[in-house]
Amino acid sequence: MKFTLPESFKNLLDNFTRAFSSPESCTSFVALVCGWVLCTGRCSISRVIQWCRAVGVDKHHSAFYRFFSDARWTTDNLGAVLIRLALRFIDGQDVKVVIDDTRCRRSGPHLWGAGMHMDPLRSTYGRRAVKRVVSTLFGHCWVVASLWVPLPWKPGAGIAVPVAARLYRPKKRCPEGDYYKLSELGGQLIALVRSRVPEERRVVVAADTEYACNVVVRNLPPGVEFIGPMHMKAAFYAPPPPRPQGKRGPDRKKGDRLPSPQQLIDDDQVPWQRRTINLYGRQVDVLVKTQVGLWYHVAGTRPVRMIVTRDPKGRIEDRAYFTTDPNMGVDEIASGFSCRWSAEVMHRDVKQHLGLEEPQNGWWRRPAGERRPRNAPGPQPHAHRGKLAAGRTVPFVLFTHSIVVLWYLQHGRPDDDVARVRRLAPWYRHKKTPSFADMLAAARRKLWAARFSAKPISSAARRKSDEAVLDLLLAA
Repeated sequence: MKFTLPESFKNLLDNFTRAFSSPESCTSFVALVCGWVLCTGRCSISRVIQWCRAVGVDKHHSAFYRFFSDARWTTDNLGAVLIRLALRFIDGQDVKVVIDDTRCRRSGPHLWGAGMHMDPLRSTYGRRAVKRVVSTLFGHCWVVASLWVPLPWKPGAGIAVPVAARLYRPKKRCPEGDYYKLSELGGQLIALVRSRVPEERRVVVAADTEYACNVVVRNLPPGVEFIGPMHMKAAFYAPPPPRPQGKRGPDRKKGDRLPSPQQLIDDDQVPWQRRTINLYGRQVDVLVKTQVGLWYHVAGTRPVRMIVTRDPKGRIEDRAYFTTDPNMGVDEIASGFSCRWSAEVMHRDVKQHLGLEEPQNGWWRRPAGERRPRNAPGPQPHAHRGKLAAGRTVPFVLFTHSIVVLWYLQHGRPDDDVARVRRLAPWYRHKKTPSFADMLAAARRKLWAARFSAKPISSAARRKSDEAVLDLLLAA
C-alpha cells in the first residue's frame, strides 16, 4: 500500500518494521499513528480511522479495530524501538528515567481492567493546614516509564518521552496471582528499561513517594541509581562499625542513629550551604544540608546520600531527598529529581492534545435482552473480552507522543514555530520555546503538505496551499 508520507516521517516509522510479524499490522500502525497526529476534536478510534485516509490508506475499518484487539504485537517491542531512537538525543553516560502514574477517566460497567482509584487532582489528603478530602474516580490507572530527553533549544530543560507502560488493576477486581502494587509495576518497568539500555550507560531513576520504597529501592538492577523524596521523620543511621575481634554473633546491619531530615534542618550547628542549581530549566538559589548514611527501612544496608533543601525566600516548604549513589553531588540530586515534573507535563499534553482518555475500545456489551445483575456494583467485564484492546490503546497513544517529539527533535524548526505562534497570537509575548502543541502542529503541517503535493494540481491552486493556509486549516 502506497503512503503519501513525507520522507522524514517515513524514515522514522520504518524503524518500527521489525516490531511486527505481519506487514498488515505494520501498515495499520503507520496509518494509525499518522491518523492520530492529524485527528482534531474527539480522538475516538472511529474518528482516527477517518483521518487515516489523509495518508492514502483505505483499509476496512475492522482491520484497525483488530489491530488493537487481535493482532500479534506487544507494546514492549514498540518501546524498545523508542528507547533506541531516544538514546541518540541523550548525551553523556547517564540515562534519566522518570516513573510516574496517571489516571484515565472512563465510564461503563463492562470496561476491562477498570476500577475505582484515588483522584490526586481532587484529593487534599496529606496537605498541611487543609481538611483531608479523598476523592475517587472510575477508570484506568497506568504506570508509565519515560526517558528524559534534553531540549537543544533550552539548556537544562527536557521533555519526557514515554517508552513503556503497565496497567494497574485494583486488588478487589483482580484475580489472585495477577495483582501487582504500583511500586511492583514500577520496579518491572525499571528492569525493562535497564535491559534495553547498553550496559556501559548508567540509568538514573527519578520517582515520587509512591515508588521511593523498599519494594523498588532494594531490588534495583545493577547499574541503576534512584533519586526520590524522603520522609521528614525518616530513621537515618550511620554505617555499621567494624566487628570487634573475637566477638561472637551476627554482624551489625546499621550503626548509631543519625539526625532525621527534620532534625538536620533544626540543627543550627550544621550550617546551610547556598547553591545555585538548575531546576526546571532555570537557575534557582537553594539552601542545602547533606549527610551520608543508611535509610534501613527503604534501602537496607545500601548507603544513601540525603539532602534537605530550603527556599531562601520562604515560598516553598523545606523538603528532603535521597539517592542510592553516595558520591552523587547535591546539584545533581536536586536537578535529577526535578526531571520528574516532565512526566506530569507529558501526561497533561497527551490528555489534552492526543485524547488519551477518549478511545472507546475495550468495552463489552451485554447481549440484547439481558439486564445487568442486581446488587453487582462496579465493573463487570466479560472474561477477557477487550483485554488486549484496553491494554494496548493507552500505550499506543503515549508512543504517538514520543514519535512526534523524536521527529521534531530531528526535523523541527523551533525558531520558526515560535515566530509563527507569536505572529498568530501577538499577545503571547513571553513565548520563547516551542511546546508539545507546537510540535504537534508542525507534524500536522508536514503531513498535510505531503498530502497536497501528492495531488497533481494547478500552479494557482498550489500557491494557496502555503503555510498560511495550513495554519488556518489546522486552527479550524
